[in-house]
Amino acid sequence: MARRRRGEEPSDDLSVGELIDGPTEALTPEILAAAFATPGGDGRDRDTTQDLTSAAASIRAAGDPVGPVTGDTGSAANQLPAAGPAGNPRAPGEPHLLGDGPGGVPQPATRDRIELSGLPAAGPLYRRALLGAVPGLGGRRGADVPAVELAVSGVPVDPQRLADYDRVCGFRLADRLPATFPHVMGFPLALRLITAPEFPIPLTGVVHVGNRITVRRPVTVTDRLDFTAWAENLRPHDRGRQVDVVLVGSVDGEEVWRGVSTYLGRQRSPVGGERRDRTESPAPSAATARWRVEPWVGTDYARVSGDHNPIHTSQLGARLFGFPRPIAHGMWSKGRCLAALENRLPEAYTVQVAFKLPVPLPSTVAFSAARSGADWDFALHDQRGRPQLVGTIR
Repeated sequence: MARRRRGEEPSDDLSVGELIDGPTEALTPEILAAAFATPGGDGRDRDTTQDLTSAAASIRAAGDPVGPVTGDTGSAANQLPAAGPAGNPRAPGEPHLLGDGPGGVPQPATRDRIELSGLPAAGPLYRRALLGAVPGLGGRRGADVPAVELAVSGVPVDPQRLADYDRVCGFRLADRLPATFPHVMGFPLALRLITAPEFPIPLTGVVHVGNRITVRRPVTVTDRLDFTAWAENLRPHDRGRQVDVVLVGSVDGEEVWRGVSTYLGRQRSPVGGERRDRTESPAPSAATARWRVEPWVGTDYARVSGDHNPIHTSQLGARLFGFPRPIAHGMWSKGRCLAALENRLPEAYTVQVAFKLPVPLPSTVAFSAARSGADWDFALHDQRGRPQLVGTIR
């Protein structure tokens, strides 16, 4: 075995790159134009993804009403219901209008609203996910995403947590929230949804392949956020299935922030759908900066984010899931890139990234950014020139 010279990056070939969605290539103007083009020319807002919960009406007709969820104790009473009003303030059977469809006409959704008294604790949810992975204990998963949306009101910003987050990701200390911080605040709500027994994709082994955040106006440390989370657009992929988890933050009834995370659930048997691009990637752009990503990034980000997935914090945990060593959180990578562009960001924008390859801990990454008018294209590459993250700001 050849010895690695001092200062040379480990040559781990992280196979998880073969599981991600989309081409691993630099974003050309043609790719960007196609990515932000309106699907089918129907006038639909690009923040909206297709809702595939049309079967919920028949499910609801067969179900019993379930009372509102008032916490997260892990008891049977707190399982997400597949049917019933579930604390929904509207009358039974009344459609819940969510977003605009073609031509700006409100489209009825079939989700029932569940109001939580507070954000769930992440620890019990991770334990539930691990137990669900044990054969015979996982129960029967749904064929589609749950026809519910979870909501929690009046979530305050913790100034100390915000300061710690800013330091870990490289943002300057300020009263204005980075675009990625509301994702951290509302993550337990999304985690509660994903770890529900009937969620179609188990949390263990899931790969975060993309994230889109829209900031509609600056959010400050004095704002109290109302969060709503739901899942939609379950679709096949040649390595399994993908699903979008939507998290919306509002202040005084006004939507100020929206995040859409795309997750890939791997399956052994092929189910068709989108396929990976196996063409060779073009040479990366010249690096704007090089960052050394130390092992403490995994543990410190886990502490401030509440996302304690062991693949980011533990050598053993990483190996159990097929990684030679821990990897950085994808949302840390996105936050670190935004921090590098912080003083160039407008008041309102959409930032979208695709996670291509993991960032091993430790390692050195090359950050590149190119401006076109008010827009930005940016990327992270490893020492071998392979893309780890590609993104746009519009």
